[in-house]
Amino acid sequence: MTSVVKNGHEENRSTSGLEEMMKNHPLGRPLVGVVFYNNGESVPLLLARFPRWSGIDVVFHDDASSDGTPEILEQSGFTVLRQTVNGGLGRAIKNIIEHAHKTNHQVVVIMAGNNKDDPNEVPRLLAPIYQDGKDYVQGSRMLQGGSSPSIPLFRRLMVPVHALVMSGFTGFRCTDALNGFRAYKIGMFYDKPQFNIWQEWLDHYELETYVHYNVLRRGYRVAEVPVTKSYVHFKDGMKHSHIRPFHDWWGILRPLLFLRLGIRK
Repeated sequence: MTSVVKNGHEENRSTSGLEEMMKNHPLGRPLVGVVFYNNGESVPLLLARFPRWSGIDVVFHDDASSDGTPEILEQSGFTVLRQTVNGGLGRAIKNIIEHAHKTNHQVVVIMAGNNKDDPNEVPRLLAPIYQDGKDYVQGSRMLQGGSSPSIPLFRRLMVPVHALVMSGFTGFRCTDALNGFRAYKIGMFYDKPQFNIWQEWLDHYELETYVHYNVLRRGYRVAEVPVTKSYVHFKDGMKHSHIRPFHDWWGILRPLLFLRLGIRK
């Protein structure tokens, strides 16, 4: 049993039934990929609450951190993928997808290594895929049951504005398209793919928007589920995001324009 606090109420949820179903499911065991890059004090906090599932595999990806993160991860007992040169968020996610493909995993969950995402909520993202046949599941802090304690004001304003923009571009009413806590079948990238994630221009923040846009526009089966995105543990002086103003926000938004205008494919 796992216990999760939601809006002041303790939610008891058994994951054993879902894990058992996944073991015997045609899709096989899922892989949870956690992306780390200079996450400092957040890393031990995340590892301290990371479950030891019986039916879910885990891989950590370090994107050439220089703050001691790799050494902490090596002591975690989980498989660690390491880049010696910083490649960017998109490249890290693609490395995890490639690892999943090589290890015969068909379903991947991506989450951040900065302790904002709750690993105990991973089954929420997997259930729509294994139980309802969805292809892609977006975690949303804005849905009822989701939350984002201590979210910075700028992010509080940008999340619904960005979701409105994404909804307008795709025709799918979403509530949180900025949350990188997602699950999907990786066959969409290998089995007669309708779009190409392996392009070099998608090695940074562009990848998540590119995938999200294509999934919503190309008729894949999509679901949103409520999740927590917490900023509570960030003390004064701690960096809660590596996103740089203007430069990286342009990277997040430009796939929408490029794809709509046919500049990129």
